Amino acid sequence: VQLQASGGGLVQPGGSLTLTCAASGLTMDHYAIGWFRQAPGKERVGVASISLGDGSTHYADSVKGRFTISRDNAKNTVYLQMNSLKPTDTAVYYCAADLYGSGTSDNSDYAYWGQGTQVTVSS
Repeated sequence: VQLQASGGGLVQPGGSLTLTCAASGLTMDHYAIGWFRQAPGKERVGVASISLGDGSTHYADSVKGRFTISRDNAKNTVYLQMNSLKPTDTAVYYCAADLYGSGTSDNSDYAYWGQGTQVTVSS
């Protein structure tokens, strides 16, 4: 099982980025997928998640209305569209998979993790 997170980079405040999580070795529609982030010196926290089945989504309060998580099971891919980015969004972003999960923000619920992609929001 492998998750590959990509799409990070340097963006100015107010800008947008789309992160991609591509999965191999698993059937993504059997998994809830979460996006997490870890800023320097801070714990890794949940940002957004999407369940299997009905694809219900959950967001951290800090990103509600700005970030959108979506999935394309046919491509075994999950996306995180990030708009109106702020310097406080600067972090390494990780995607993770939880077999038959409901899509939580708890790190310990996720068995498989990608390697992370750096997002830096700065002028």
